[in-house]
Amino acid sequence: MTGFYTHFILMKKYSLIVVCGATASGKSSLALKLAQTLNSIIISADSRQVYQEFDIGTAKPTSQEQKIIPHYLIDICHPTETLTLADYQEKAQTLIEQNHHLPPLLVGGTGLYIKSITKGLKIPRVAPQHQLRQQLTNYDQKQRYAMLKQIDNEATKKIHPNDETRTIRALEVYYVTGKPISQQQGESPPSYPILQIGLHCDSEMSRQRIRQRTSTMFDEGLVQEVETLMAKYGADLPLLNTLGYGEIKQYLLGNISLDEARELIVSHTSQFAKRQRTWFNAYPEINWFDADASDLFTQVMRLIDQ
Repeated sequence: MTGFYTHFILMKKYSLIVVCGATASGKSSLALKLAQTLNSIIISADSRQVYQEFDIGTAKPTSQEQKIIPHYLIDICHPTETLTLADYQEKAQTLIEQNHHLPPLLVGGTGLYIKSITKGLKIPRVAPQHQLRQQLTNYDQKQRYAMLKQIDNEATKKIHPNDETRTIRALEVYYVTGKPISQQQGESPPSYPILQIGLHCDSEMSRQRIRQRTSTMFDEGLVQEVETLMAKYGADLPLLNTLGYGEIKQYLLGNISLDEARELIVSHTSQFAKRQRTWFNAYPEINWFDADASDLFTQVMRLIDQ
């Protein structure tokens, strides 16, 4: 089947193709090849690749890869800014609407980003209110949960009594908008057809992939990247506490050795990958493929052609 004919069929069948899975499963590599074959674009669904200067530790597509295929929603925020889920959803939906004829590829491992698009999550557009949150921390979680129960009992049916983050967020939304968060949430799935492709590998293979990628990051200058970011923004920058960066920061502060930092990155990333697999496994609409299959690309294209 020629590339043109495949592209023509896709234009008729799908308005969006999702490529998802746990970290280090090969999503970017597969997506790049698909985008080249389909003459399409890639929309990132990675919550850290949106930030400028955080390159090596986020496995951001290289400048060469971005020249081969247009990548969007990468490097769109300054490291001191905050991109909310609602912001991401709005930007991604706009890109999908503008490029529905391609179809675009939504690629990444941030499950909530992907869900916001595929399920059409209704998200209250309330930015973090730091002063309000500080005031709410003056109460203990039991008191905050009791406050939420009074103003939005429906929300407490979905929020565990010990979940501080979601409790504070629900209170925040109520005090800013005057409406319970339970009345502002829900789903409104898009009307256009979506094909979801997931890459799977078992825990042992996943750990091997993560170890290899960690080694590559070190070779590419991860330590130097973190050192530069710390010097520019200070060690308290929240992004410097995320995977890969937090461990190197502790090394640079003299708290652990470089070998310990390397092993912690592998361990913490493997734990994160496990949580990602659990998240994505809950969605039956995802078509799963063995990430290590020698004919992976052929299998995926066969599904698309069907």
